[in-house]
Amino acid sequence: MGNITLKNVSKSFGATNIIPDIDLVIEDGEFVVFVGPSGCGKSTLLRLIAGLEDTSGGTIEIDGRDVTNEAPAKRKLAMVFQSYALYPHMTVAKNIAFPLKMAGEDQATIDRKVKAAAATLNLTNYLERRPGQLSGGQRQRVAIGRAIVRQPSAFLFDEPLSNLDAALRGTMRLEITELHQQLKTTMIYVTHDQVEAMTMADKIVVLNAGNIEQVGSPMELYKAPKNLFVAGFIGSPKMNLVTGAAAAKHNAATIGIRPEHLRVTTPGEWKATVGVAEHLGSDTFLHVNSEVGPLTVRADGEIKVAHGDEIWLTPDAAKLHRFDTDGKAIR
Repeated sequence: MGNITLKNVSKSFGATNIIPDIDLVIEDGEFVVFVGPSGCGKSTLLRLIAGLEDTSGGTIEIDGRDVTNEAPAKRKLAMVFQSYALYPHMTVAKNIAFPLKMAGEDQATIDRKVKAAAATLNLTNYLERRPGQLSGGQRQRVAIGRAIVRQPSAFLFDEPLSNLDAALRGTMRLEITELHQQLKTTMIYVTHDQVEAMTMADKIVVLNAGNIEQVGSPMELYKAPKNLFVAGFIGSPKMNLVTGAAAAKHNAATIGIRPEHLRVTTPGEWKATVGVAEHLGSDTFLHVNSEVGPLTVRADGEIKVAHGDEIWLTPDAAKLHRFDTDGKAIR
């Protein structure tokens, strides 16, 4: 089981309030991603759950048991850090086996669990190698294997892919997601990369200055952001936000429109001049200066436009997002 409940959890460092007051329920088997900009409190929140930081208030429960004051080792959680933290003089097998050895497991059990973890992570052929002989992705898999053999109630990942190059990050995203499908164990994953959040999560928790702005599935957050912060943070490229007369026309202080919901038309609603056209094959992203401000447009990959071209744009009225003067969504 891996049900985790936070009730009125807060964290302060001296007079600085990092986590004001959070309530959150993570269901058994969920893949939950904490996402937000640097300094939003996501790693601190993960460390509170792990027991690596003491709470300033509130309670943390795991499977209905209050663990707020329990040591990390007693919480049955396994943490995977940004740094692999492998022992360079040990083989892959011994690195994976290390927590079992420290727990006093017998050798037969250790061998069985290490072989099973290695098979799951495609590390069987590397068990006798040392970390220095592995790629970054393989080293991260070893770190994950070390967590798997502990058979925890939940895995906690603290920006585990940030040290990898872009191509390898994409591969590891798929591998961790597939691992979750195999193990069916609760996973909490911290990242500042909203693409990771959108592609990996069952449930996303968007954090801003220690507060939870919104909780929901990736598509719930994408299609129905509760406020301007979530609207501007979730989505790549970001949502276009327009104020002034164009927003007032729709009875809103601000309107939002996704790049894919802006159409290049003749005639159109907004006149624009193309700045940069990023041709990516199947898609072309147009960065334009329009009469309502800078906009990004997702167009067909074969559109024939270039720097300086004048075009007309028409937003899909059914896809507009409206926000009031407080930045809250108008439903």
